[in-house]
Amino acid sequence: MNIKRAKQEIRDTLEAYLLKDEEGNYLLPQVHQRPILLLGAPGIGKTQIVEQAAREAGVALVAYTITHHTRQSAIGLPFIEEKLYGEDKYHVTEYTMSEIVAAVYQKMEETGLKEGILFLDEINCVSETLAPAMLQFLQCKTFGNHRIPEGWLIVAAGNPPEYNRSVREFDVVTLDRIKRIDVQPEFDCWKEFAYKQGVHQAVISYLTARTGYFYKMENTVDGRFFATPRGWCDLAELLAVYERLGKKPDRVTVASYIQHPEIARDFSAYLALYEKYEREYSAEEILSGSISEGLLTRLSRASFDETISVVSFLLARLGQEWKWIYRKEQSMIPAFNELKQQKQAGLEGTETYQSKKAAFLGDKQQLEERQRNCAEMLEHAFDFMEAAFPGRQEMVIFLTEMNLNSNCVAFLQKYNCERYHRYNRELLLDGEEREILREIMDL
Repeated sequence: MNIKRAKQEIRDTLEAYLLKDEEGNYLLPQVHQRPILLLGAPGIGKTQIVEQAAREAGVALVAYTITHHTRQSAIGLPFIEEKLYGEDKYHVTEYTMSEIVAAVYQKMEETGLKEGILFLDEINCVSETLAPAMLQFLQCKTFGNHRIPEGWLIVAAGNPPEYNRSVREFDVVTLDRIKRIDVQPEFDCWKEFAYKQGVHQAVISYLTARTGYFYKMENTVDGRFFATPRGWCDLAELLAVYERLGKKPDRVTVASYIQHPEIARDFSAYLALYEKYEREYSAEEILSGSISEGLLTRLSRASFDETISVVSFLLARLGQEWKWIYRKEQSMIPAFNELKQQKQAGLEGTETYQSKKAAFLGDKQQLEERQRNCAEMLEHAFDFMEAAFPGRQEMVIFLTEMNLNSNCVAFLQKYNCERYHRYNRELLLDGEEREILREIMDL
C-alpha cells in the first residue's frame, strides 16, 4: 500500500487498540494487540508517518533505531537477587529495567500522556546477540522481564533484504503475531505531503514532469545508485536555505543528496533552467493581471519543461498565500474560543476582554484583506491559463496541483471560484484520466 494508506492504518489500529469499555478496560486485550511491522524501501517516509500519526492522535511517541542498541541496553543488565522458595534461599539472576521500557515510562512522566506509540526502526537489522530479544519483543511485547505498559501501540519498521545485507528474515511464528504492512513509494501521496510541508517548488515541478525519478534504485557494475523521497525532501530544504544565502547548488551538491548520477545531472540542468525561467516570467506580474502578447507568443512555442515551470511559479506564489491564510485561520481559533468563553461568563466590559477583542478584530481584518487579494490573484491566474494554454494539458496539471494542495482546498471551501469548479467538472480527473496524465508526464 502507499504511504498515506499506511498512516491511516496506523491511526485506525491505534484507535481500535485504545478503545475502552464502560469500566475503563481496553476492549482489545493486550495479548491480541499485534505490533505493526512496516516493511518498505529506505527513504520513503516510514518514520515520518509514525510521527505524524502520533501527533495527530494526540498520544506520546518514543522512537529508537534499534541497530544502535546492544542486548544489554535493550533487555537490561543482569544482577543477583536472593529469593526464598519454600524454606530454601536461592540466588537468582534478575535484570534491570530495559532502557527502552524505561524511556516509555519516562515519556509518560514528562508529558502526562499514558498512551502512545513505541517505534523501533530497522527492527530486522539487529545484531545476532540482539535478534532473540527482538523476536521475544514482537511476540510477547516484553524486553527481558519488563512488559510494555498497556495503552502503547508497538510499531516497528524495516527494509526488505534486497536493500540491506544485514537484514534478518522473520520466522513464521513471529510473522503470525504481527500486523504486517508492506509500503510502496507513490508520487501522488508524497506530493500531497510536499505541498503541506512547503517543499521547494522546483523539486515538485521537476518530479511532476519526471515521476519515474521520484524513487529509483539501480544496481550497476559501478555500484548502487538511487534517488529517494527522503533525498528529495532534504535537498529541497537545502535549496530553500541556499536561496536565503544567495548561493546556487551545483551538480556536486545535488549529487550528495540524489545519489544517482543521471538524475542528479538532469535535475541540476533543470534547476538552472528553472532559475532562468523564474527571472524571465514574473509570477507577480501575471497574478496582478498583467499578461503581454509577447509572453503568450513565447509560451505558444515553448517546451513542456518551460511551460510546466511557469505553471509551477504561479502555484508556488499562490501556495504562499494559501499557506499563510490557513495558518492565520488556525492561529485565530484559540483567541476566538477564549473571547467566546469570556463573553458567556459576562466579562465583556472588562479591559482585558476589550483588549483581546481589539487584537482579534485586527487579525480578522488582516486575514480578510489577504483572502480578498488571494481571490483576485487566483482569478488572474485563470485568466492567464486560459490565454496561454487553451485546451492544453497545462490546465489539467494546474487543477491537479491545486487539488493536491490541502491549503488550497481549505481556501476554496470558503471562496467560491466559479472557473475552478467548472474546469474540474469539464476536466474531471477520474482514474482513467489520471493514468493518461501520468503517461503525458512520462513522455
